[in-house]
Amino acid sequence: MSKALLLVDIQNDYFKGGAMELINMELAAGNAEKVLSLFRRNTLPIYHVQHISMGAGSTFFLLDTEGAKIHRLVLPLGGEPVIRKHFPNAFRETDLLSQLRKDNIKELVICGAMSHMCIDATVRAAFDHGFRCTVVEDACATRNLKFKDREIQSSDVHSAFMAALSPIYARVVSSRQFYNSLV
Repeated sequence: MSKALLLVDIQNDYFKGGAMELINMELAAGNAEKVLSLFRRNTLPIYHVQHISMGAGSTFFLLDTEGAKIHRLVLPLGGEPVIRKHFPNAFRETDLLSQLRKDNIKELVICGAMSHMCIDATVRAAFDHGFRCTVVEDACATRNLKFKDREIQSSDVHSAFMAALSPIYARVVSSRQFYNSLV
């Protein structure tokens, strides 16, 4: 089965000082970097997804800004495709699906941000397109959310979304579990 890595929205605006700082993004990106290194060492396919906000009133991931750039920890190398998207689902109005099919990819390993938004939407879409998915949960990050008058801590948001994806939509593992399964 042909396996590929999908790095979703690991962009500067999500880091300290960015326009939409996430909790534990540096840790998540460090874990994503380890997974990326493993894929590169094994010459497995890698796809980078970069969100560019196009909606009126957008405040982050704005075109041609430092914040929209892919973070230095996971910068693409030559030959690693960068898929630009404008919606949470990385398949919506992009050529991701056609690239994956052209490359005969059957399984996706997914890392990135935000757990409750683009990771969730992309994993569910990948599943609907017939891909087997693995989410490296500690290589993903999110933020605190508000619902009604309640603030929901990022750790609870993240856990709830990982629980919702597992086991039907994806196998959800830690970076250590993922690494140990390949070594």
